[in-house]
Amino acid sequence: MHHWLESILGYNPELPMIFTRSAFWWFFAAVLAGYSLIYQRQSWRNAYLFFVSLFFYYKTAGLFFLLLLFSTAADYGLGQLIHRSQGRWRMAYLWTSVALNLGILAYFKYAYFFTESYNALFHTTLKPLNFLAYWANGIAGTHFDIDTIVLPIGISFYTFQKMSYIIDVYRKELEPVTNFLDFGFFVTFFPQLVAGPIVRASHFIPQMYKPYQLSEAEFGAALFLVLKGLLKKMLISDYISVNFVDRVFAHPSAYTGFEALMACYGYSLQVYCDFSGYTDIAIGLSLVMGFRLPPNFNEPHKAENVAEFWRRWHISLSNWLRDYLYIPLGGNRFGEWRTNFNIMATMLLGGLWHGASWNFVIWGGLNGLALLFYRYWRRISPFKDDQRWWVMLASVFITFSFITFTRIFFRASSFELALEMIEKLSGGVELMLTPKIVSSYLGVFAIMLLGFFWQWMPSAWKEYGKATFVASPMYAKAAFAALVVFVVYQAISADMQPFIYFQF
Repeated sequence: MHHWLESILGYNPELPMIFTRSAFWWFFAAVLAGYSLIYQRQSWRNAYLFFVSLFFYYKTAGLFFLLLLFSTAADYGLGQLIHRSQGRWRMAYLWTSVALNLGILAYFKYAYFFTESYNALFHTTLKPLNFLAYWANGIAGTHFDIDTIVLPIGISFYTFQKMSYIIDVYRKELEPVTNFLDFGFFVTFFPQLVAGPIVRASHFIPQMYKPYQLSEAEFGAALFLVLKGLLKKMLISDYISVNFVDRVFAHPSAYTGFEALMACYGYSLQVYCDFSGYTDIAIGLSLVMGFRLPPNFNEPHKAENVAEFWRRWHISLSNWLRDYLYIPLGGNRFGEWRTNFNIMATMLLGGLWHGASWNFVIWGGLNGLALLFYRYWRRISPFKDDQRWWVMLASVFITFSFITFTRIFFRASSFELALEMIEKLSGGVELMLTPKIVSSYLGVFAIMLLGFFWQWMPSAWKEYGKATFVASPMYAKAAFAALVVFVVYQAISADMQPFIYFQF
């Protein structure tokens, strides 16, 4: 009995509560059971979802739920102060919130990056110190490791979400939430807490005060999204990751140029299926509970240029960077050179948001340069607005290939490995070995082919499949769900793969 309670209530860093583990689905079933008793009472519903979301984060990130609770309480109070204050005090409270949020994010996410860069520049030997562990050891006599700083899961997402709320309150575009439990629910809502989408307060908070509503068609759409997300993540992303992509990126020199090329394209497919799969599940689960989250992807690999790609990929982050960084920097209002600077600054900081590594800065910089190139190319391009199929196909292929190339820096664990992968690609693809390689990885390439077909099939086909599922009787939905669960179970790898964006 004691072991059973410990497994339910305790935190195990080796078994975080994520969508691909059965423990999460038992948790979600229990949440729905309790939710069914109080969902019609708005104040109870918000408080209930706040507390179960905190428990979810505790099961996912351990005692870091206290950090989340602290920063949430701080921004709740600062939001109230901003709303009630005038003049310089409003600005002071705004900057207090920004400094607190970015300071916490910088400490946990960038302490090693900044320290190592400083040491390399000034030839020092400084080391980051885990102050929380140091203080806890001094106060409570614990023995936490003070030399290791662990990145809390989802900190980049919930930090940006809280910052957008504070900035919107400061701009008087949003009335602050008056109940702390309601605000806590907005920040911690568990389906999207650890990997987005980044939800705007102006979009989500009004829903918190509306009666629960879910039509039969919406339930069907929610179930469709969840099943689609599981297939993307576990059938496609995890399978090609474990059986091919991870191996090649770990030791590029041990593989042929063709294998390196396929690993690069495979990673583009993997990261899309992984991240969009997560958001599909998050949006579907939220809809079941009566909350509608914004879409985060719009078939990004069908983009015909880099600017269009960034309007389709990780939409909630792209919009956040546009509204809270690019436009405040001046956007395109102050001439050509200032616009170019703002684009590059936004993309470089967007790259750094993804990870504390120069690889991510390079990745952001390459995308920034591509956006600048496209700004000028579209003015002189002979193919502008050309709707011929081969022009559109070539545009999609070039854009996808460029995005895939930049992701070498996104995926490689070091700058040296990224260069090693590029060197392997530059040596050619050894076409004579291709048939043998394909036969050796037949299962992997078959799954990759399925994944690419899925993402590039006509949108009308996808909508037809979704509409057919939604309109089908409940027994048909249940049968299809059982089939998906069976397929996913067969595809499960020995080591459960975390979602890629959990590290950000």
